[in-house]
Amino acid sequence: MNICTLNKIAACGTARFDAAKYTVTEDLSTATGVMVRSAAMHDMDLPDSLLAIARAGAGVNNIPVDKCSETGVVVFNTPGANANAVKELVIAGLLISSRKVISGIEWAKTLQGQEGVAKLVEKGKSAFVGPEIKGKRLGVIGLGAIGILVANAAHSLGMEVYGYDPYLSVDAAWGLSRSIIHATSLDQIYANCDYITVHVPLTPDTKGMFNAAAFAAMPDGVRILNFSRADLVNIPDMKEALASGKVAAYVVDFPTEDILGVENVIAIPHLGASTPESEENCAAMAAQELRDYLVNGNITNSVNMPSVSQEWSGIARVCIIHKNVPAMLTKIMTTLSDDNINVENMTNKSKGDYAYTIVDVDSPVTDEAIADLKAIPGIIRMRLI
Repeated sequence: MNICTLNKIAACGTARFDAAKYTVTEDLSTATGVMVRSAAMHDMDLPDSLLAIARAGAGVNNIPVDKCSETGVVVFNTPGANANAVKELVIAGLLISSRKVISGIEWAKTLQGQEGVAKLVEKGKSAFVGPEIKGKRLGVIGLGAIGILVANAAHSLGMEVYGYDPYLSVDAAWGLSRSIIHATSLDQIYANCDYITVHVPLTPDTKGMFNAAAFAAMPDGVRILNFSRADLVNIPDMKEALASGKVAAYVVDFPTEDILGVENVIAIPHLGASTPESEENCAAMAAQELRDYLVNGNITNSVNMPSVSQEWSGIARVCIIHKNVPAMLTKIMTTLSDDNINVENMTNKSKGDYAYTIVDVDSPVTDEAIADLKAIPGIIRMRLI
């Protein structure tokens, strides 16, 4: 099988593919699996041989997920693998949004060659005074892997932390400090917090969520940090809020042309996950997910298919991606029975319009049986392992 890498992937990831069974290549045309970081795939011709794409990172905006779903290509991501790297940069963002460290450093450079630098420093430093974060209120919107780490770290630094996430999972809740104040609405975050950091995916519902109406609900001088996606913020509204002083600082890890050079904007060149540790974690996790699917048919951390894992039993495994429609399982089981194939174990789960079924059998699966399964209306892709 060929594994195509569309970006440079850390060796700890590609090394998980046995060289005797896999060829790691940059050629997409014959790929069984793809590993990708930021390469834009929307205009790429995906080969019929492609079974899965593993994104070494959390966001999948660069991948044509809908197209993949329609053709039975599983898309994986690596939630949490880069969480610590992003958390550390968010904490740095809190500090530099308050203390005017960057502008102070740039000003200090202008003193080179002048006489009495020490006196000039003491005279000019008052222009860069900024508040401490201890005792201030931080609102964390989105309590996933990154948001939880940010909330807990900020609390440890002495901040009063409000957390908001209507979809907070039980596992995530276990990792959240009991000292974090549970906000029941965005309005509660907006009304109470001196700093707001956002950690949610970009969706039609979240696009432009930071707009004039949201800013109006916030206290004057609020500081906003965006390490998620640029389009969560309505830029014209943000510029007005910065000009009026409603927003004291905007820290963004996704610079766009219309925000560069705007006063009180701290534009970071997408460094959130740019650490060697993060790249290695993401590569290893993506490779593990991809390999487990290719070898065992198990799905973990897919953005377009349900998570399904099953211990091996029987002599063969039938893996079926299909539409999430009534009576599909009955049709699959009936077809196997009609072809005299005995089922040892079966797992089925759905996610939105799609479902995935793993069937372990203890009878040989003939070409005729494969053809019969593929002929069932609603079957998107079938694979025999």
